[in-house]
Amino acid sequence: MPDPTPQPPRQPDVDVLVVGGGPTGLTLACDLARRGVRTHVVEAGDRLLPGSRGKSLQSRTLEAFDDLGVVEALTAAGSPFPPMQTWRDGERRGEWQLIRPDPEAPVSRHPRPWLVPQWRTQEILRDRLLDLGGTLECGARLTSLTQTDTEVTAEVTRSDGDRRRMSALYVVGADGSHSTVRESLGIVMKGEESGLRSAAVADVRVAGLDRDHWHIWPDPAGELLLCPLPGTTDFQLNAKITGAEFTATPETVRGLVAARTHLPSDAVTDVRWFSFYRPRTAMAERFRQGRVFLAGDAAHVHPPGGGQGLNIGVQDAYNLGWKLGQVIGRGAPDALLDSYEAERQAAAADTLDLSTRLYRAGRTPQDADEQARYRGRVCHLLSVHYRDSELSTDARKRRSPTGFQAGDRAPDLPCVTTEGSGRNLFELLRGPDFTLLAVNCAPPPEAAGLRIHQVTGGPLAQELGTGLFLIRPDQHIGLAADSPEHLGSYLARAGLRSAGR
Repeated sequence: MPDPTPQPPRQPDVDVLVVGGGPTGLTLACDLARRGVRTHVVEAGDRLLPGSRGKSLQSRTLEAFDDLGVVEALTAAGSPFPPMQTWRDGERRGEWQLIRPDPEAPVSRHPRPWLVPQWRTQEILRDRLLDLGGTLECGARLTSLTQTDTEVTAEVTRSDGDRRRMSALYVVGADGSHSTVRESLGIVMKGEESGLRSAAVADVRVAGLDRDHWHIWPDPAGELLLCPLPGTTDFQLNAKITGAEFTATPETVRGLVAARTHLPSDAVTDVRWFSFYRPRTAMAERFRQGRVFLAGDAAHVHPPGGGQGLNIGVQDAYNLGWKLGQVIGRGAPDALLDSYEAERQAAAADTLDLSTRLYRAGRTPQDADEQARYRGRVCHLLSVHYRDSELSTDARKRRSPTGFQAGDRAPDLPCVTTEGSGRNLFELLRGPDFTLLAVNCAPPPEAAGLRIHQVTGGPLAQELGTGLFLIRPDQHIGLAADSPEHLGSYLARAGLRSAGR
């Protein structure tokens, strides 16, 4: 006789399945795991992706990594960018800086980009994920997925041929430019080839070259660069390629060095990793389809100009992570997740245009100082804002004289609070929660249960002006208001309380 006792609904295997173990996927998984979201990452490779690849960590990315608890490890693993050293006819022809800090950039505790080989960044994120209780499975490839109104079912095939099905509340495709997730959804990438020159990139060991400079050899066939990678004895090689015919092998990499530098081919004592790419600029028509999302190169691809690729993927993850956490763990309405596409598509479009322009300009000693100032002004990502987002509500009658609006990254400035002084804002914001700043005013009763700081002075108060500022977990200003009348409805949208409370 059937058991008449009602059975509880079946729980999915995980809350979020992340497809792809690169920096984007691992950043997202760390952010989710620290929120108590059951997160599993599958990576098709038998190990994390090799190679230095995206080696530049920009200021805004370092801020996100600081919040996730990995910036100290990354700082120890990396270094500032070394000065550029131009070579001509086997002789040194002067040093110059690729990037000069912008004195007018938003204040950050990480004012300059940091050089870390991508494989090391991935290792640090992996270790953090495991410490937080998330899981990572290498040698596991997504082969299909289906979804209903309540969950996603993914078929995962291991490198030994074993297949299994996994269920998840949500799936995020962070599986690169040839994304299986995106193809499974039938989402089209729209863009163009851009007419940009192809390039070879490799991690090599080179004898007879100092490690205090980023070496560049201008050449009519295309510049060649060798950048020392901190924490290793390797250099990252970059070389523009003329013509369509090129196959990257250890031999062709050595041939490029011999043809374009004063070094003989046998100066390259080891070629540890190599790749060849044809730059294009494209973006997915959608970043979300039902319960499945795209992030990083799965959502947008662009040339590696300005060191933006890894960084924009990390920012995708930092934007999506807290929203999934609010919906899964705190009962926020599913509509909150629609803001991910709206906010990140616009940010990606700007970055694609910037990367294309910088890749086309190249890294040349001509007008070096002007180029260095320009790169310092546009590459840090500290000025990215979401002012046009539905999650940005600015209800003040008078805006800040310095121009800060809802949607902007909050200014990381020193502040005086009722708890004391001497700390910068981002120290107060660290962690996965919203924070209400009551600047030169008392926090309202409606704020009970929120993390609250009453700001009574200091540079932060001068920049923001009097009012209530609700700061999102990704450090952007969600709500700016003179009074608490808009606070309740905003909190309900974010899953912090019911609209009736």
